[in-house]
Amino acid sequence: QVQLVESGGGLVQAGGSLRLSCAASGRAFGTYAMGWFRQAPGKEREFVAAISWSGTTRYTASVEGRFTISRDNAKNTLYLQMNSLKPEDTAVYYCAARQSSSYARIYSYTYDYDYWGQGTQVTVSS
Repeated sequence: QVQLVESGGGLVQAGGSLRLSCAASGRAFGTYAMGWFRQAPGKEREFVAAISWSGTTRYTASVEGRFTISRDNAKNTLYLQMNSLKPEDTAVYYCAARQSSSYARIYSYTYDYDYWGQGTQVTVSS
């Protein structure tokens, strides 16, 4: 079992930055593939970024070049650095985890993941 707790959300002006953190409990964090998803009001939860347990990354096109996903396996923590934020980035952001037998495998769909955090609100004002 893995428990995930997100933090770092808040209100920021367009063009600003935020760093989200996701603290994971449980064993073997280093062998979990991780991801960030977001859900805006009235919309489906969507993929934002993912990282394999070896550090390979993937981003959705709308955040490429602005967001950076990273992980610190020694601290059991996942991060999402968000720069040049836009009003359309406003959403509840969720981190997700799943065990992976492949060190380079990345997962981009909600159904790929077994564990979810409670979410943290990010609001970008124009």
